[in-house]
Amino acid sequence: MNARRRLGGMVLALALAAPAVSPLWAQVPITPARPDPRDPDAVIVEELVVTARDKGPAWWTVTNGAATVYVLGVPSIAPKHMQWDRGVFERRLKGATAVILPYQDVRVRLGTSLGAAWNYLRLKSSTPFEEALDPAAKARFVDARSRVGQPAKRYGTRNPLAAALLLITDYRDKTGLTNTDPMKLIKGLTQQAHVPIWQKSYDIAPQLGAILRTSPEAGSGCLDEVIAQVRAGPGGTLAAAKAWADGDVAAALGNERTYERCIALVPGAAAFDARAKADEVAEIEQALKAPGHAIAVVQLRPLLSQGGVLDRLRSQGFTVKTPGEE
Repeated sequence: MNARRRLGGMVLALALAAPAVSPLWAQVPITPARPDPRDPDAVIVEELVVTARDKGPAWWTVTNGAATVYVLGVPSIAPKHMQWDRGVFERRLKGATAVILPYQDVRVRLGTSLGAAWNYLRLKSSTPFEEALDPAAKARFVDARSRVGQPAKRYGTRNPLAAALLLITDYRDKTGLTNTDPMKLIKGLTQQAHVPIWQKSYDIAPQLGAILRTSPEAGSGCLDEVIAQVRAGPGGTLAAAKAWADGDVAAALGNERTYERCIALVPGAAAFDARAKADEVAEIEQALKAPGHAIAVVQLRPLLSQGGVLDRLRSQGFTVKTPGEE
């Protein structure tokens, strides 16, 4: 049972990178001067970044003239149980034909479970990760894991990227940050209202093996950034989350994305990201085939980036209205 839980924890850590990845990544500008080419959401479509007119988080509207999908952009990470004005959401939930949620529920298919277990064992080590580091690197890592209250044995891996993902997960747990809120609340409210939920689930097991194929240099670079984020603390994330709740989209986009950018280093991550965006677009298109209105919930960066969800929908001829046009 313990081994199964550890495997599930590793798979979950990888899967939750928002749907689930350079110098300090905390508090980056909306679009960096030199976007990282590995990051599919580095460049934002600036005309879509508008402060909301209504009280509470910002909404975008996608329509074909006969049906409408109201799109709520949400942060990729926020404080657990954060408060936000739900008035607009609850009003639009009434009579909605469906609520489309980002992928969050993940699974390991039976056919890949043995491979996932084998990859997990290959990542594991009986020797703490820090023991293989040079003295200076070890001191930085020990300081970071001490800040999140974890012992050396917690990081029993030989892989720097695996150590980085575990460390950033522990940091977020320690500081009360999560990538399941506000989606968890939205899902609960939708279930209470008996509105159909559309939420895809993917087999994440292949990505576990992909960690092993990530270059040591990339993994070590990611670990350096994670350590820097742990030292910086959650202040930037808390400010961005408050901005999101106030409808200030530009400030909300300043959220830290260390975990997400680390995942982008994994071989196959770009293809997975493209697939997830294509699936979200397809579900919105499907909802627009029915009269009335539906709701879609999409993380802010994938929603507003070049090649992101709204950019793709506009290119297909749908009308997209910003929060300032409602």
